[in-house]
Amino acid sequence: MDVLVCAGCGAELSVPVERVALPPEAHASGHHAWMPALMEPGTYAVDPDPWGRPWRHREEIDASEAAALGVYAPLYAVATGPRNVIVLAPGDTRGTRLLPERSGDSCLGIVAGDEPSLLCAGCGLGVGFREDDCGVWQTVRYDPGAVVRRSLGVLAPAAPVRPLPPVDPEGGWDLRWTAAAGTALARLLAASGGRAPVLPAGLPTAMFGRAVERLLPAGPPGPTVGLAGPGLPGTDADIVLVPADRRTGEPWRPPGDAIAVPLPAPVWAYLTGPAETSPTPVSGTLPAQVVRDDYPHPERPGHPFPPDHRTLRRTLARMPEVRRPWLRALYDRL
Repeated sequence: MDVLVCAGCGAELSVPVERVALPPEAHASGHHAWMPALMEPGTYAVDPDPWGRPWRHREEIDASEAAALGVYAPLYAVATGPRNVIVLAPGDTRGTRLLPERSGDSCLGIVAGDEPSLLCAGCGLGVGFREDDCGVWQTVRYDPGAVVRRSLGVLAPAAPVRPLPPVDPEGGWDLRWTAAAGTALARLLAASGGRAPVLPAGLPTAMFGRAVERLLPAGPPGPTVGLAGPGLPGTDADIVLVPADRRTGEPWRPPGDAIAVPLPAPVWAYLTGPAETSPTPVSGTLPAQVVRDDYPHPERPGHPFPPDHRTLRRTLARMPEVRRPWLRALYDRL
């Protein structure tokens, strides 16, 4: 567990928080007017990629400079701001003062602008940015040069992995699922060698099947894809979908030579777990005039599952493998 403190005066700028991996949906944009917090309460993540302004068009950057920024294929714009920005839920911050007039080009809320919109309430140092505009995850991003992580010397208790259903409460595909699928699809395509992989039946085919058919040519069967992880029997698949470690983001290592494609643990747990059941076993029926408030999750939406296109392109562009001619041609078609 850590506490984030001001580099200027040492004032505490957060409650005790646990470091976890940055969620794959961090760079996905939502379709709802208001988005929830990106990070779970009591957690924070460190974004290893450059974040925020100044933004530069990919055409303005030569290949070696782009590679130094972790970009290996053209993107509309490339962030060249600081690396290792600290991301946490707004409710976990303390001791800051908000200057909404420093918002960037926003719609109904605020987004990061040219100057920090969050100041240390103790010394006035600009420490980061608050974002809560429509279609944007609610986040606080602390500048790694203005905030220091101070260890409390204790481990956070192990958090149970709860399966995440693919359908959100409004009946649409959950953005956390579509973003996870976009990230996994990029790695699945790179591991395929340009041949359409053979997907397992069920939800994995619903997640990746249409995109694979659209992006990879028909022909002889490609590598097989399976599910692997703690508690699952062994598989002889060439590519395996595995859970990512909640704290580090590292994929579970399968035995043998199979290529591991990580998924967030809650998504993987839903894919591999039993069918959804009521949390409270009951028998019989409800009495007349009684309305249930533990409504079941809605059926799957009427439209096919869409891996998040922005996350797919961003992940591919930041993979050195995209420089292979066949994968670069696929990327350009996106």
